[in-house]
Amino acid sequence: MNAVPQHAPQSAGHDEDRVLVAEDLKKHYTVKRGMFGTGTVKALNGVSFALTRGRTLAVVGESGCGKSTLARQLTMIEPPTAGRLVIDGEDVAHASKEKIAALRRRVQMVFQNPFASLNPRKTVEQTLGEPLAINTQLSATERADRIAHMMRIVGLRPEHAKRYPHMFSGGQRQRVAIARAMILDPQIVVADEPVSALDVSIQAQILNLFMDLQDEFRTSYVFISHNLAVVEHVADDVMVMYLGGVAELGDKKTVIERPRHPYTRSLLSATPAIFESDRRVKIKLEGELPSPLNPPSGCTFHQRCPYAIERCRKEVPVLREVDGRQVSCHRAEEVGEQDA
Repeated sequence: MNAVPQHAPQSAGHDEDRVLVAEDLKKHYTVKRGMFGTGTVKALNGVSFALTRGRTLAVVGESGCGKSTLARQLTMIEPPTAGRLVIDGEDVAHASKEKIAALRRRVQMVFQNPFASLNPRKTVEQTLGEPLAINTQLSATERADRIAHMMRIVGLRPEHAKRYPHMFSGGQRQRVAIARAMILDPQIVVADEPVSALDVSIQAQILNLFMDLQDEFRTSYVFISHNLAVVEHVADDVMVMYLGGVAELGDKKTVIERPRHPYTRSLLSATPAIFESDRRVKIKLEGELPSPLNPPSGCTFHQRCPYAIERCRKEVPVLREVDGRQVSCHRAEEVGEQDA
């Protein structure tokens, strides 16, 4: 399930609208095994996709599938082991330090926990003002005006910029974190589980804020989540990951209404539904997620898959076009028959 096509899968929009393209992106880590041995963790093992301006790509999967590693690649916190990452037309792997610095201003991140992502020793004004002071030529007055404007946009009172993070609620802190990410008017925002640490009553407000900001600034989002109910609310496109690879990738309606990968089906079956007509037959996966230090042969999902056959145990499936989406499964046509 780790094999990928030679080129990044197509997504909605024209080529000129693409702000980010990943092609066969890999990130491997060398770790100790036992007293003297080492092993290789293939946290990302061939991920390809394209992100279009003004759209949201949701990345979903259980813990250990490589979502957060992907976020670190996209925000250039870590360099890829192999593959290409093209941002704003520039291949990150071959870009100069000056170009990387410029690209980092175009890609910002919102972290999961607003309690940990803000410096408790800095006021909101200092937190929002620092990236402006470093990356722009704005005067102190212009920076103050920009901060006040951004506070209003995210639903906070400008006069509260003098406060410290501990003086805000969790939802307000995440609004500050979003303001910090948006203050430089980035092309891309990577949001890593941005509402999972918040009360359910606050989550919808923050999700709506993301969508309002996208409408106003035409920002592209990579929205990482394990919660498919959240994904249904915000996503345009969905990429399902499993053990460092792409299981399924397509527009939200296609993937959620007619999943073609057994793993996608299992994730969707576990999503709570209020109305009986929306409920799916529960699919219980057997076994645990395999170790990325010792992945199974063939399809990495075959040990837990109810559709697995001998071919799945031996042959790595290629990410291919099936029924309007990309899917890495030998039996994708059969898997989706009952949903067709």
